[in-house]
Amino acid sequence: MPHTLASLVNHTALKLTVLAGEGRLEVPVRWAHASELIDPVPYMEGGELLLITALKLDAEDAEATRRYVRRVAEAGVVGLGFAVGVNYEGVPQALVEAAGEQGLPLLGVPRRTPFIAISKAVSAAVAADQYRAVTAGFEAQRELTRAALSAEGPAELLARLAAHLDGWAALYDASGAVVAAAPDWAARRAARLADDVGRLRERPAPASSVVSDTDGDDRVELQSLGTGRRARGVLAVGTGAPLGTAERYAVHSAVALLTLTTERSRALQDAEQRLGAAVLKMLLAGEPDHARAVAGRLYGGLLDAPFRMVVAEAVAGEEQGSAAAAGGGASGVLDGLADAMDSAAARTGEAVLAVPDGGRLIVLVANGGAAADACAAYAAAVEARTGGQPRSGGRAGRAEAGHAAGVAIGLSAPTGPMAAANAYRQAEQALSVARRRGRALVEHEDVAAGSVLPLLADDAVRAFADGLLRALREHDARGRGDLVASLRAWLARHGQWDAAAADLGVHRHTLRYRMRRVEEILGRSLDDADVRMELWLALKATSGAPGE
Repeated sequence: MPHTLASLVNHTALKLTVLAGEGRLEVPVRWAHASELIDPVPYMEGGELLLITALKLDAEDAEATRRYVRRVAEAGVVGLGFAVGVNYEGVPQALVEAAGEQGLPLLGVPRRTPFIAISKAVSAAVAADQYRAVTAGFEAQRELTRAALSAEGPAELLARLAAHLDGWAALYDASGAVVAAAPDWAARRAARLADDVGRLRERPAPASSVVSDTDGDDRVELQSLGTGRRARGVLAVGTGAPLGTAERYAVHSAVALLTLTTERSRALQDAEQRLGAAVLKMLLAGEPDHARAVAGRLYGGLLDAPFRMVVAEAVAGEEQGSAAAAGGGASGVLDGLADAMDSAAARTGEAVLAVPDGGRLIVLVANGGAAADACAAYAAAVEARTGGQPRSGGRAGRAEAGHAAGVAIGLSAPTGPMAAANAYRQAEQALSVARRRGRALVEHEDVAAGSVLPLLADDAVRAFADGLLRALREHDARGRGDLVASLRAWLARHGQWDAAAADLGVHRHTLRYRMRRVEEILGRSLDDADVRMELWLALKATSGAPGE
């Protein structure tokens, strides 16, 4: 409980009297300070009880006194204590009226009460208040520590923290998703802060920010979790008023404990990563039995059921700026994906095998598990933060503009240890399609069910097609025939002369002559099936080009 002017007035040993400002005695007092300066404002911080004898102030000059009182009130002084019987036998009426006009409490200090007694009383009260806050903070720390070590872990910690703050608390993982909240209704409130959490995660940890609710219901403070350059999570606390000293201790304790629970030791992470890399290497080498033996209890459960292979890359080139904004550059995007999948799996007890491979991330996840869904959700979340629009239909997290999202992900079909190498090829193929189509996430099933034609959008394919057909287009541009259109019609009709000629509106002999010219100009025979295939694909790759 902060010390107030009212508590000073009620202090029986001080015998203070209230001369003005009776309605503002509940204001907290931060300190008591004596000053006889005509302008003490430069030495005030706000919240002080200013003690004066009016040694230099002409307290009977109404105008001078009014200016003095107005200035100290505007500086944040919460009250004046006037020594009666020192320089003035009574309290000057001008001072009483000036204090009343400003609504500033004016206390009469009897001659037998020295200013030092008032200062000691305020100092003792401030010290006692600080002691109570520290004690309450230590108690909160012990309570939160017990909660963090309980079976419920972070969820119980958040519940205790919310009760201590008389507010709510929420925890976000590295992807910005809400993983726990207390009370339960706070999950909806926390979900509305996704943009603010995303902006905080872009800053190096530790970082914090204060968010004012648009409805004016609460004050929300966000604290990043982690010790590295990138946040491992975010803690949000909502209260009806700014945090006091005891509440601040509690929040700092929660941040430290949550950081410990979300930041595994670097040595343990490195050891798990080396083990995972060894297991993956054995799986890809066709040695599932050895892989299972090495996996042990850490990854053994993952190999006992169908799993899926994920291969992810951060997008390079012009889009890298967007990727950096979304998660701290190429490594930040992939680290965020790994953290999101790991956090989701941890909530369900799944195992996730994640191995960085140069600029890639290779992950084994349980088929149909939380980590696989988190992979899709992460792609959508990064996409949303960079302004893209999620693709309609399909798995919940897939998105159209993967390049804008700064990540491209390929996902294999469900498989087992014996077919891990094939699953890796499937994931790589899906990743290649994701890059070409500008998608954030492509599954192998989509590749198998799709068409090969979208793959022709590659710049290298188009350059080859342009080179292959350039001579024919130059021939047509000189007005010597419609060889490109004739070739297209002939190939579309599978070499049926009469049908292709009818499509073109020419005699079949004219079409035969044109096809001989095509062979002469290209120096290639149309009897060769490979030649016909290359020409058809070249025509599809350049459809819509000038002259087509």
